[in-house]
Amino acid sequence: MRRLSRDDVVKTVDRADEFTIAQIIGTGATVEELAEAQAWLANDEPMINDLRPLAHGRVRELVDILSELEEDSDEQGPAEPGSTSAVS
Repeated sequence: MRRLSRDDVVKTVDRADEFTIAQIIGTGATVEELAEAQAWLANDEPMINDLRPLAHGRVRELVDILSELEEDSDEQGPAEPGSTSAVS
């Protein structure tokens, strides 16, 4: 398993500022853990219905960071035309 690089985060997390990128990398998470955190944010109910355990450890840290980023972008108003949500 490969640890996250700055390029990995920039490619997968829309609107991430340098502080958020550093927070994500600082968790020591892998690319797979970032993908799992994004899946939890996008699909928490289906994942629970599949009897998957709730996110924990580094995945939970990533969920918290990404949730905060999403909340911040929601507070800033509607997204620019053609842009995606805070989490790809």
